[in-house]
Amino acid sequence: MLCCAPLLCVLAACGYEVAGGSARMHVVATTGQAADLARAVARRRAHVTGLLAPNADPHDFEIRPHDVKEVRAADLVVRSGGELDGWLGDAIDAAGADAPVLVLADGLALDGDDPHWWQDPHKAIAAVAALRHALIGADPAGADAYRRNAAAYTRRLEQLDRAVAACIARIPERDRTLVTTHDSLGYYARRYGIRVVGAVIPSRSTVAQPSAGEISRLVDTIRREGVRAVFAESSVNPDVEEAVARDAGARIGRPLWADTLGPEGSDGATYVDSIASNTAAIVDGLSGGTVSCRPSVGAAP
Repeated sequence: MLCCAPLLCVLAACGYEVAGGSARMHVVATTGQAADLARAVARRRAHVTGLLAPNADPHDFEIRPHDVKEVRAADLVVRSGGELDGWLGDAIDAAGADAPVLVLADGLALDGDDPHWWQDPHKAIAAVAALRHALIGADPAGADAYRRNAAAYTRRLEQLDRAVAACIARIPERDRTLVTTHDSLGYYARRYGIRVVGAVIPSRSTVAQPSAGEISRLVDTIRREGVRAVFAESSVNPDVEEAVARDAGARIGRPLWADTLGPEGSDGATYVDSIASNTAAIVDGLSGGTVSCRPSVGAAP
């Protein structure tokens, strides 16, 4: 027994967790969404570390020494893709890491350079398939488990997709117009038949700043299109969104989970929770509070 202790110490130092006498693979993911999808496919066979803290904006994230250490210890690194987590390259260079890197966006049909693919659950299903393949490649002994986990989670995402569509269908078609903090819900809007008519920050990054002229034009658009609600995002200060809504005579909707997931216990703590919560907020806001609908999805296995 004593002879095994050094080996266990080495595994722990390399970023593995030891449970029941066996080592688990260590996966590092950039965004909360990528980490949550990885956990759903890996479950007990891997420890997944997300670099981005809950409710943190990935657009202005800066790599920390702790992140470099995590990347160095990883057996698999998972990126969401696009400019959203382009900062990962610096961590990989600093760590001198040689673990395989899976870029989830690479296997998806994207709309130009829009990196917010996870807002469409069908694209999340495709990402799950890519994760299954990558995890099997890194840990062939767990192939059967990864296939079972991916199949179960895919069924859950399919259920989520149907439930979201049913909720959105309850909004009168003329009212399905959306204004958010920045251009982050395009995939969601296209999937469920919603028109995005503007954004407070006319960019796919929250780092940009709107000009007075852009704000004035957005207010005019909201009035002209009869937009009923303006939605701030959970990771930003909503002062500008509230002012725009007030000037345009619209409501301010409940905050949306756009670029990040929420902390444990919040209504956006998981990927499924975030999409369900966003849908409930959008239905409430765009219906003027006359319709209430939150997608119902079975509990996670």
